[in-house]
Order: sequence, then C-alpha cells, then structure tokens
Amino acid sequence: RPANQGRRRARPSLVCTAPITYTGQAQVAEDIANLRAALEGTFPPIELPVRPPFAAMLAKSADAVPSPPGWQYEPKWDGFRCLVFRRDDQVLLQSRAGQPLGRYFPEMVAAFRALPASRFVLDGEIVIVVDGVMSFDDLLQRIHPAASRIKKLSTETPATFLVFDILVDADGNNLTEKTLSERR
Repeated sequence: RPANQGRRRARPSLVCTAPITYTGQAQVAEDIANLRAALEGTFPPIELPVRPPFAAMLAKSADAVPSPPGWQYEPKWDGFRCLVFRRDDQVLLQSRAGQPLGRYFPEMVAAFRALPASRFVLDGEIVIVVDGVMSFDDLLQRIHPAASRIKKLSTETPATFLVFDILVDADGNNLTEKTLSERR
C-alpha cells in the first residue's frame, strides 16, 4: 500500500466551544445518569471528585460560526476522545461512550502514571502519528482482543494524548463548575 494510504494529514477542522459549565445543564445530568446506569461496575472505584463513567462535553453543530465574545475555537482531531482519571498509581482511561480504554493503550497509562501530579482528570483525544501523519487506521488496530498484539503495537506505533480540558486539578479540586475559559 502507498505510505500514506489510510493516514490523514494533521489538518484539523475547527470545533467551537461555548463558554458554559459542565453542571447545571439538564442534558449533561441526563447523560451522566445514563452512563452510570449502563456501566455500573465497569470501572474500579477511584477516589476523585469526578469519577468514571463521566459524560464528556461534546461540540454541537451550528449553521454558522458564532461571533459573540467568549467563544473559543480549537482543532477537531481524528482520534479517540478520552477522559483520563489519575489518583496515585491508579490510571483509568474512558472513551467518549464511557468504555474503558486502558488495556488498549498501556503506553498511555504508563505515561500518565509517570507524571509528577498524582491526581487529576483530563479530557482530550488519543491519536497515533506515523511518519508525521495522523493515522486513524493504526489507532483502530489497537482495539483488539489479543493483549500480545496490543503490546506489540504500543511499542511500534505509540499513542499521543492531546489535552483539551482539565476537570480535576493536581490539588484534587473539581473544576467542572467553572467555565472553559476559567479552567484554561
């Protein structure tokens, strides 16, 4: 196959994020309740103010680009949305759909465990870059039942995490009631 077949250049589209909070919104509360009900017991307990499964804030489609002050624009990367929960040596990775991702990305778990901060919750995207180009095909290969294959791929094509947001800081403070601009 050609070297770049199935790989996408890092030319992101834009996503706009409204200056809103995670809490106080009926839809977010409903999403969290649905995730918790559907996935009760999927994740081990972790001592943090925000715990999995947790509904990620999602971008919404609009007919036009908003122009009022307070809007922020950021790239939409072609990867897997992921929430990272860290407390001491415990690191949990959660997909946008609320499923555990840690077993598929052992190098990410090790990298988060090696950070100096011993507790946090991050929201971002897992991507794999091959020869300077993002490869969604290589990312998809990670969702495999064989642990030996995942281990091999994690060394051949290691993943990268692009942080969008911080939901719990290193002091254990829950930041979800703050606006995105305040968290940044």
